[in-house]
Amino acid sequence: MSTSRSASDPAPTPGSSLTAARRADELARTVGGAPVDLLVVGLGATGAGVALDAAARGLSVAAVDAHDLAFGTSRWSSKLIHGGLRYLASAQLDVAHESAVERGVLMERTAPHLVHAQPFVLPLTPLVSRGQAALAQAGFHAGDLLRLAARTSRATLPAPRRLSTVETRTLAPALRSAGLRGGLLSFDGRLTDDARLVTAIARTAAARGARVLTRVRALELTGHGAHVRDELTGEEGEIRARAVINASGVWAGGLVEGIRIRPSRGTHLVLRAEHLGAVPAGMHIPVPGETNRFVLVLPQGDGRVYVGLTDEPVDGGIPDVPEAPDSDIGFLLDVLNSALDVPVHRDDVVGAFAGLRPLLDTAPAGSGGTKTADISRRHAVHTSADGVITVVGGKLTTYRRMAQDAVDAAVATHGLDAGPSPTASLPLIGAAPPRVLATVQAPPRLVRRYGTEAAAIHALSTQDPRLGAPVLEGHPVTQAELTWAVRHEGALDEADLLDRRTRIGLVPEDRAQAVPAAREALGESVGSG
Repeated sequence: MSTSRSASDPAPTPGSSLTAARRADELARTVGGAPVDLLVVGLGATGAGVALDAAARGLSVAAVDAHDLAFGTSRWSSKLIHGGLRYLASAQLDVAHESAVERGVLMERTAPHLVHAQPFVLPLTPLVSRGQAALAQAGFHAGDLLRLAARTSRATLPAPRRLSTVETRTLAPALRSAGLRGGLLSFDGRLTDDARLVTAIARTAAARGARVLTRVRALELTGHGAHVRDELTGEEGEIRARAVINASGVWAGGLVEGIRIRPSRGTHLVLRAEHLGAVPAGMHIPVPGETNRFVLVLPQGDGRVYVGLTDEPVDGGIPDVPEAPDSDIGFLLDVLNSALDVPVHRDDVVGAFAGLRPLLDTAPAGSGGTKTADISRRHAVHTSADGVITVVGGKLTTYRRMAQDAVDAAVATHGLDAGPSPTASLPLIGAAPPRVLATVQAPPRLVRRYGTEAAAIHALSTQDPRLGAPVLEGHPVTQAELTWAVRHEGALDEADLLDRRTRIGLVPEDRAQAVPAAREALGESVGSG
């Protein structure tokens, strides 16, 4: 069954709508019911990817998460789909090639509506020596060879090149002109929104028959199921399964013995775009005193700009929602201001967010380990003594390959009747070739977020002009998008709407203003879908 639809069809893909009613029905059939082939714990990118991979192979699947889709690490990324350049620098050639291949899969086959080429300017300021510039330029050309090896077309990702000073200032007007020697232009993949990617994966899995169950906490895992609790009612019960995959990210070690996670914190700032002026391209700002580390300036197209990111080890317990410490904010501002004409002050930071990367700690116990920046981003699949499969490590870009490897392990370990993974060529909900997306009857911003389904959201706005109004002044999200999220994307409360289906909540002031609109969408959509 194809997951994309013609541009003229305003209906959602059959079977893909996630609603409160569907959740209640499938939860009742799953807890205490007949065993499913596979139980997945965790509904971030990897867990949702596992659910899709297994369902696409014809397996019966239940996927649970204690919170919501993309509640953890998968909504706190830089929204970049990396081609593996940073891994070349550390001689992780296999990881670099895998990243480049998976970037191409997303950009050209499975999610061309959500992933696009992002231009980046690396300004050659007085803080960047000529030797460093030559090294960076060689790295970008090596990255282009990775693109070629991954068979991603030049039309998808343009070639890197040197920029004159005038070209550099045109693409990055906020840069300080004094001493600027031009810049280096490169391209990488950029997600419209990481949480939207997870929503698309989960809905595609649901269209294939997977039971996607949010607010269901796994209290205890075995090789043949889990003891779970419905976080909405407090009721507990058993889900039986022929195989179990633990894809709970930074929380994976709390469910299965023998898994040691060394979380790394990545912090981003949120700025209003007007503080930087026009931002036609992203920027790589070199960290002074380091040869291969950059702070990224990432325009979002919604009046906001993200600035990140850090790579700091995290000790102690794992919070549900990490906080961005003042030390990280100060570091990012210092690096940013080393290159800007007009400095950005602490008061200009309207929001900040931090995510925890679930890095697999392979250092000997008690050794103190290595810096998290030096830990490999290669993922690992581990099978416990009682048969629970845990997939951990990796990164957002390679979620599909991580899912495939985890399902392969479950099939082999538990003798499940399933063929090879088809997901490298399986379009996600809303996906279509660029020529088809260009014909969708909806504003371009909606097409970049919803693909072919943008026509349906736009139709809501035209049928009821009230739904076409922005949720708050200065931000493009409309009431129709909130309504759609409740009717089709499994949003159950205000946080689902404001913090994940949209990213309004990244700015606390904006979030507070949008709460009435979220409540209105939840109220008027009860029983819909």
